[in-house]
Amino acid sequence: MGKKGIDRRDFLKYVMGSAGLLALDWNSLPRRVEALTNADEYDAVIVGSGLGGLSCAAAFARQGFKALVLEQHDKPGGYATAFQRPGGFNFDVSLHSTVIDERNGLHNLIPGFPEITEVEFVPHPSLYRVIYPDYDITVPQRDPKAYIAKLVSLFPEEKDGIEGIMGDMQGLLDEVQKMSRANGQIDMEHFAVDYPLMSRLYNRTWKDMLDARLKNEKLRAIVSAQWAYYGLPPSSLVSFYYAIPAIGYLTGGGYYPIGRSQKISDALTRYIELNGGRVMLDTRVGKILTKDHTAYGVRTSEGENFKSRVVVSNANPFDTFRKLTDEEQYLSAYLDQLDHYSVSLSSFQIFLGLRDDIVGKSGIKDSEIFYETGYDLEESYLAARRGDIGNGGYALTLYDNIHNGYSPAGKNTVNITTFTGYDYWKKFEQDYFAGNKDGYRKEKERLAEALIDKVEKTMLPGLSGAIEVKEIGTPLTNVRYTSNYRGAIYGLDQTVDNSGPSRLGHDTPIENLYLAGAWTKPGHGYGSVLSSGVECFGEIMQKW
Repeated sequence: MGKKGIDRRDFLKYVMGSAGLLALDWNSLPRRVEALTNADEYDAVIVGSGLGGLSCAAAFARQGFKALVLEQHDKPGGYATAFQRPGGFNFDVSLHSTVIDERNGLHNLIPGFPEITEVEFVPHPSLYRVIYPDYDITVPQRDPKAYIAKLVSLFPEEKDGIEGIMGDMQGLLDEVQKMSRANGQIDMEHFAVDYPLMSRLYNRTWKDMLDARLKNEKLRAIVSAQWAYYGLPPSSLVSFYYAIPAIGYLTGGGYYPIGRSQKISDALTRYIELNGGRVMLDTRVGKILTKDHTAYGVRTSEGENFKSRVVVSNANPFDTFRKLTDEEQYLSAYLDQLDHYSVSLSSFQIFLGLRDDIVGKSGIKDSEIFYETGYDLEESYLAARRGDIGNGGYALTLYDNIHNGYSPAGKNTVNITTFTGYDYWKKFEQDYFAGNKDGYRKEKERLAEALIDKVEKTMLPGLSGAIEVKEIGTPLTNVRYTSNYRGAIYGLDQTVDNSGPSRLGHDTPIENLYLAGAWTKPGHGYGSVLSSGVECFGEIMQKW
């Protein structure tokens, strides 16, 4: 909030607290001994079933507490869902690749919940492929040394810098893991010595990290190819939020669940219900009930009341406080601060079901490809904010290269994604939600055809003639299905001012009302939102 950056003292408090929660000892946490007897009374009511809400509810259920999840959609998961269309096509709403837990050599564990083993994850054939005007680079799975060697072969004069930036990224990850092992017991007087990189880089952007090591503009863009996972250019993205996940991705690999992201959400839902919780779909929360600035339950849009000891909102904070509570006057200062946060970009997605196996015919073996039209990522970001979809790059996911049987035999499932700002689509907002979509549909079709044409010319010859099913998702689609403010796909931007201790916390000025998910700490991404729900639960347990 504001433009002051992160205060060092606040940052140290934040990392110490986060380290303790990372090392959460389930056996030391409270457990419910006696069951609640009233049917409409719960230990926790969770508003929304995104992965942050589901992981929080699952944590309550694990400890024997009675948790209720209320979800407006007809399926759980938020962005972690899938939808079906004729022809046997099953489209994933958002997941392209993720890092997962491993135990005894098995990649089938959802972070924080080792008991959930029915979700099978498979590795991508390569981590990703990035195409720039002069370079076409395939990044290998779980082999950062090979990636470094490839970069050095292309930019030999930058050898020291390449090794240096990769060393810095790995060093940051090592320091986070060291903090976790310390279980919050960190010697503040020796922090700068024990955690030199974290101490030096906590208040810096990813661009600052790059500029200290690399001189070549094209190389800096190539190393920043994963900026699409964050929706911010290097000059705005906080250093540790790019560096730590990126090196973890390079070393741990990228995986995808058989059964799509819906499989993760369904597994968490089953876990909650098997442990005494409840997930209610097609149920919209109309009001969070408060008395004396203290939450004590919720009322659905149909007028049904559910009482609880705490309420956890997995909804976006703007709606949580402005639509779901009657506390605006009491929260005026908090809401003023909230309005100073910057909100992430939204997405423009094309979901294609192809009647022919043109992916196989193309000879492309990669499953996730980033295509960039230039090296100026700052301009790419600004173009996205303007809604200039036709002139920018795109991300292409070829799911049939991940595992056999993803699509019906002889067919392909393809996803094309690019960023867009919400303001470009705001002119259609009123008509869209009133059911008058002619102008909106014409514009999204125009942009989709231009993007399909670009992919056909650059990657997949014959694409347009093979389309059997086509669905187009815009920021307004995101709002319709998830109610996310401005159709944001990453919640709050991970700028220096929006990250770490400056980010929205789980607790709120309303007693017993908490936040979980991408909008709060630690941030967006499947792994982070799962952690967010568990972190939120951990904070509640510390208070209890």
